[in-house]
Amino acid sequence: MPKLDINKAGWEQSEFPILCETCLGDNAFVRMSKQEYGRSCGTCARPFTVFRWNPGSGMRFKTTVICQTCAKIKNVCQTCLLDLEYGLPTQVRDTALGIQNEAPTSEVNREYYAQNLEGKLDGNKSLLNTGKASSAGKEMLKQLARTDPYYKRNRPHICSFFAKGECSRGSECPYRHEMPVDNELSKQNIQDRFHGRNDPVAHKILTQHAASMGLQPPEDQSVMSLFLTLLPASATEQSIRTRVVQSLSTVDPSQIKSIVHVAKSRCAFINFKDRASAEVAAQAWANGFELDGTSATVKWGRSKGTTASKPKATSSTAEVAA
Repeated sequence: MPKLDINKAGWEQSEFPILCETCLGDNAFVRMSKQEYGRSCGTCARPFTVFRWNPGSGMRFKTTVICQTCAKIKNVCQTCLLDLEYGLPTQVRDTALGIQNEAPTSEVNREYYAQNLEGKLDGNKSLLNTGKASSAGKEMLKQLARTDPYYKRNRPHICSFFAKGECSRGSECPYRHEMPVDNELSKQNIQDRFHGRNDPVAHKILTQHAASMGLQPPEDQSVMSLFLTLLPASATEQSIRTRVVQSLSTVDPSQIKSIVHVAKSRCAFINFKDRASAEVAAQAWANGFELDGTSATVKWGRSKGTTASKPKATSSTAEVAA
């Protein structure tokens, strides 16, 4: 195929991969093999230049799995698909910063989307814009950020023959002789990691962080409301609703049942239609709900049993239990 036709088809050529420090390894003299159009991108399905290398002694060979265009769109490593700045899954970053995922997931549109954005890329600069993100979200990412390389992630995979009790290579086997653990973390895939949806690693990180900030989900599954206090005096029901929708990019606005604003007490109740949306909101607002430069405190609503035991329940509190 002539070079001109390759460019028209959107096939990608590159001289060096976009990698995080962990995937690159601690070897200062790493050697890489390069294969032009060696495979199709794991997200947009376009052929791209594949790099393969060994990050260090006793480690497994690593390879790039997505093209540089997709990596720049999301500001992620081409191999592990973790954020290059914070070392976190894209779902954690997008939840904290309230970033909307605009990349299409269907096979028909994703290649067209990548080709259009490729022309807007300026060198190695990412298209990710975090300038309008709240300070509470940025503070949350600073707390969760992985600042040091985690080279343990580059270990060899588990030997499948050892798991079946059939490996005869002993200490010479290049794979790990450990029994595999079947849990939610073993069910990961490229598409979910890239688009920031249903990522088990991200779910674990967000859940643990929310719990550490006092937002452990109540055992009563009927509680689907969050209580905001210390709101700014300028807050209105409409401004609160607008900010809620902006900060919860992964939650459909139709899942917000109601918002009750008590201006006199400078508090509000955010009622959701389902428990999952309420938990996502609690995870996103673990470091506070920011409105008009003020960070409001976030707490879970009370269960029906707790509210019913109080004879002088206010109308607002009754709404929380609904």
